[in-house]
Amino acid sequence: MDIKIRNLEYLRKWLILGILIGIAAGFGAIIFYYMIAYAQDLFLGHMVGMSLPSSTSEGSQPYVPGNYLLVPVSIMLGGLFSGLLVYTFAPEAEGHGTDAMIESFHHKDGKIRRRVPLVKAIASAITIGSGGSAGREGPTAQIAAGIGSFLADTFRLSPSERRIAVLVGTGAGIGTIFKAPIGGALLAIEVPYKRDFETNALFPAIVASAIGYSIFGSIVGFQPIFGYYLGVFNPLSLPFFAILGVAAGIFVIFYVKVFYEVQGLFRSLRIKNHYKPMIGALVVGVIALIFPEVMGVGYGWVQMLFNNSVQSLPTFGLPLLLVLIVLPFAKVFATSFSIGSGGSGGVFAPGIFIGASLGLIFGMLFNYISPSIAASVTPFVIVGALAFMGGAGKIPISVLLMVTEMTGSLQLLPAAMIAVALSYLISGQNTIYSSQVPTRTDSPAHAHEFDRPILENIKIKDLGTVDIALTSEHSVSYARKRMHSMGLTNLPVVDSKGGKVLGKVSMLNLHGGYLRKLGTAPMDHIEAVRPQDSARRAMTIMAKCRTTWVPVVQKGKYMGCVTLGSVGDRYNKLFGDIFRKSSSSRK
Repeated sequence: MDIKIRNLEYLRKWLILGILIGIAAGFGAIIFYYMIAYAQDLFLGHMVGMSLPSSTSEGSQPYVPGNYLLVPVSIMLGGLFSGLLVYTFAPEAEGHGTDAMIESFHHKDGKIRRRVPLVKAIASAITIGSGGSAGREGPTAQIAAGIGSFLADTFRLSPSERRIAVLVGTGAGIGTIFKAPIGGALLAIEVPYKRDFETNALFPAIVASAIGYSIFGSIVGFQPIFGYYLGVFNPLSLPFFAILGVAAGIFVIFYVKVFYEVQGLFRSLRIKNHYKPMIGALVVGVIALIFPEVMGVGYGWVQMLFNNSVQSLPTFGLPLLLVLIVLPFAKVFATSFSIGSGGSGGVFAPGIFIGASLGLIFGMLFNYISPSIAASVTPFVIVGALAFMGGAGKIPISVLLMVTEMTGSLQLLPAAMIAVALSYLISGQNTIYSSQVPTRTDSPAHAHEFDRPILENIKIKDLGTVDIALTSEHSVSYARKRMHSMGLTNLPVVDSKGGKVLGKVSMLNLHGGYLRKLGTAPMDHIEAVRPQDSARRAMTIMAKCRTTWVPVVQKGKYMGCVTLGSVGDRYNKLFGDIFRKSSSSRK
């Protein structure tokens, strides 16, 4: 069966695979959806006696505070269980799943270990269900992407086809859990890049997202997440939406900076990774004591903003206006500590909440300035949510389609277009998905498609080599000194006896144990080239492995390293010769 599918032409092949991935994404989303509900009932329901509000499509359940003093305990237990599970069985399942998928697409040929979807599902359900500030779309994306990777391996597809399968799974997962199949399909081709599209994945993404949405909706209902928006758009309000878009873009920068500062802080902590999510959860628990709105996925809280039911928000004696102003900031910090500490969950739903709360504040301001033009805050809540995520995720086209699917209306499309475009522009290169690259020309996955033919004609044997390798007998102390002296952050390691390339060591992995030999230090795999290989292959390996060198081997034995500089020098010389010949012929 695998040979038949592998040899089919594009449309037939991806119709079949799109259907299979969509089925898997649909049922995977359902299982994950109910896992979160079960975890929430276990932690917040039984332990705290709390009930978080839910959106219209989920029954409009009201908020019940319960014994809220136990909230930090619940969130900390969730962080502990999630950290132990993730860092014991699948460390790549930490953080927000969409970014891990993007990393796999660009640098790992779409390979995702079999255990990752299961570990991601359980860990994320615990993080979210215990009250952590995280979304369910990122985990669903990684779960479905893992299924796509598995199917690609099952049918023995090529690396490029596996990458497409991973994107298709991502789009199907997000389109399914968000009840936004068109937006999910577009997100699949948009999210790997800051300003480009992976168009090869569009057709199967549409198929898979439609199938997944149909299965998921058949069980949980097809009603849009926040119900139907029936308001009439007023063109005179466009300047207000433009201001909201600018504000959203500025706040995107704040969100991204805080998130990665917190993530960097936790990565620098000299404690076992298994316990870091619990520490982050403690901070979230303290925030949640004052602002319980930061807990969970947050759709129920957004629904309250959507319905202009802000009077029902818990304030614990604080002025309501103060609570509304602080909410987006509180959600930024709660999400950063929940996920940036190594917890498992998505950043899309928190972004929806942050943008919606910003939209509410500006909507109230605009209503005060001009009640006739800004008669309702609801449009600003909706557009604020999507403008914020359009800028934060660098997915402006996807969120524009989601506005129609999440509200069941086209009324707000012009306002969303203005606000999303300005948020995207103002936020610049800042993105919550750190693994994104600007365009396909910047992706190792497409390195061979955009380099010049000259690189193919340059052979490794024509380039000089340098011996920069360390041996397995060298100490960690010596390796660090060598890297410092050479201005490099990683170097190859060679077996001191047989001359075989063992891998590469990074400065970041060489902590403590200065007298320890490199043979016992943590190493990453590094590919090698042979003398008859092309410089294009060398450049592809450098981009993929994030080095400025690549080992050269002959019959398995290390011969030295080709560097980025040597390839560049040879390339410039040949290109200069070609240019001079071309100039002479034109004369």
